[in-house]
Amino acid sequence: MSETRLPMSDVAARYVPVACFLLLAALVLSGVAAVIGLPVIALTVAVAAAAAGAVSVLLIAIGGPKRMKRRGWLSALRAIHANDRHPVYVTDARGARLWSNAAGNFYDELARDLADPSEEVAKLRGRALAEGSAERWIGCHPRRRISATRIAGGDLLWRLDTGIAEGPASEKGVAFEHLPIPLLELDRNGTVVRGNRVGRDLLAIQPGESVVFSDLVEGLGRSVPQWIEEAFGGISIQRPEVGRASRRQPDVFLQITLNSLDNGSEDHIMAVLHDATELKTLEAQFVQSQKMQAIGQLAGGVAHDFNNLLTAIRGHCDLLLLRHDPGDPNFSDLEQINQNANRAASLVGQLLAFSRKQNLRPEMVDLRGILSDLTHLLNRLVGEKVALSFSHAENLPRVRADRRQLEQVIMNLVVNARDAMPEGGTIDLKTELRVLRQPWTRDRVTVPAGEYAVISVSDTGSGIAPEVLEKIFEPFFTTKRLGEGTGLGLSTAYGIVKQTGGYIFADSKVGQGTTFVLFFPITQSGHAVEDPVAPEEPKKTAAAAGEVILLAEDEAPVRAFAARALRLNGYEVLEAENAEDALAIAQDLTVKIDLFVSDVIMPGRDGPSWVQDANRIRSGTPVIFMSGYAEESFAETQARIPKSAFLQKPFSLADLTAAVSEQLRA
Repeated sequence: MSETRLPMSDVAARYVPVACFLLLAALVLSGVAAVIGLPVIALTVAVAAAAAGAVSVLLIAIGGPKRMKRRGWLSALRAIHANDRHPVYVTDARGARLWSNAAGNFYDELARDLADPSEEVAKLRGRALAEGSAERWIGCHPRRRISATRIAGGDLLWRLDTGIAEGPASEKGVAFEHLPIPLLELDRNGTVVRGNRVGRDLLAIQPGESVVFSDLVEGLGRSVPQWIEEAFGGISIQRPEVGRASRRQPDVFLQITLNSLDNGSEDHIMAVLHDATELKTLEAQFVQSQKMQAIGQLAGGVAHDFNNLLTAIRGHCDLLLLRHDPGDPNFSDLEQINQNANRAASLVGQLLAFSRKQNLRPEMVDLRGILSDLTHLLNRLVGEKVALSFSHAENLPRVRADRRQLEQVIMNLVVNARDAMPEGGTIDLKTELRVLRQPWTRDRVTVPAGEYAVISVSDTGSGIAPEVLEKIFEPFFTTKRLGEGTGLGLSTAYGIVKQTGGYIFADSKVGQGTTFVLFFPITQSGHAVEDPVAPEEPKKTAAAAGEVILLAEDEAPVRAFAARALRLNGYEVLEAENAEDALAIAQDLTVKIDLFVSDVIMPGRDGPSWVQDANRIRSGTPVIFMSGYAEESFAETQARIPKSAFLQKPFSLADLTAAVSEQLRA
């Protein structure tokens, strides 16, 4: 690009009239010479004069600017740019300032958009000296342009323009601004050069703000400047990363992809953003679901093994109690063993409740009635420092739930509320009818529209910190000191409520207390009025009449207890330690068998499979299945076996004999 010659009009105004005068004089002299008869002389003089004039004009045109002093240039520039509303700046080839107008401090203006203005100015100066001119766009909103133009003597004219369109077509900038995809243009330092409207809104960038990309995102798992540097090197181009928008609350997660610009720029790169919050939420839900499922499976397996042990402990304790009278010195010790076995069974029940594998017996229950029945017990639980208050809705419909398990949920919540108020306070229990006209989403759960009976348990305690509130329903998580809590109370409540088909939520503020809210769906039967049903009298155990029972149980202690208990009640017992042995006995038609009693889970074949094969030979033989798991875990299989019943482990001697008597008499 040729040099800019801004003061050329001043040079012409001073020297061109002189050259024209010399040329005119030469022409006059040549004319006079021709008139007086000197044609050769006239011609020579004319040619010489013309040559002199042409040489003068040429010398003026070429040599004038070179001879002009710098103050002449500056004087001309002052006249042109003194009142310019845009900052104008003149430097020599080395960058030393020669003059600037009063529109603003050039470097201060650049510092609004550039992390290191001196570095960018040095790059532009080199390009302008080599190519004649250079420019760069900076800023996010509005866009601004820095331009450097080489003038005479190697000096540079700098200008900072604002409020103009980028490039030859203003539509280009307008289209970028209104693109529906969040976009940011970054330089090598990671500074946001520009961003469209949705991009600025997504990252909370203020108009005219100069910001570094590393201040806008976090949690990429790597250094943001290093990632940008690799992108300029072509390493991480078009490889999406997921991070969090650091300025947004609540959390907004972004999928970010760095791409090269279409114009071939090597100094800028484009960041394409995508709001990945919903995707991350679904991912978190999936991870949480997997974690809860894994722990639930572990809890269920542990509970199954414990139930076998507790069946043997309780059973043999019952056998010992049969041989000791209440006045016997050993009787109280045996009672203690029995009571602690029952407590252990209750703890195992909590594990099964968390894993949602406990055996629920749902019925239509009145929530107000349950709370009324628990009032005396709850008052004893909370002590003298804590006051209980109750508030019930009128005509609250009934819900379908396991009464015993629901009582356990309420007691767990009340005990937790008591522990949160060591200095005393108030616990409010409230029931109400709530109608959802449309689905309600909260805590990553969507509650369908419909009618719900709601129980809320509120305290005035210390509250729960937000980072802890997210974990309170996880098993074995507790904020209590070592030895003061198992971490199963809330996870048990969660499992029972979810298995019942309900929802449980927690709201808390540190220092202000906590509220647990339980939603139970109301069905049409919940509104129906039923006639009162007289309580069912306990069934009496019929005396044995020499019936033969085939007992299949792989756990030797459980098998030993069950066999002794049945023999003591007058039954003949055939023992088998696995399904294969039990099937072999059943296939011997010379042996009389009146009842199958089988564990469900055994090494090799399970209980239902061998019983089905045995029924092909001994059709109509009743069966009792025993398991440490819940009945629901194999309910479908059991339903295909006629005359089958279920006995939940751990069971007592009385439970076993009652179940056997009922099946034999059915």
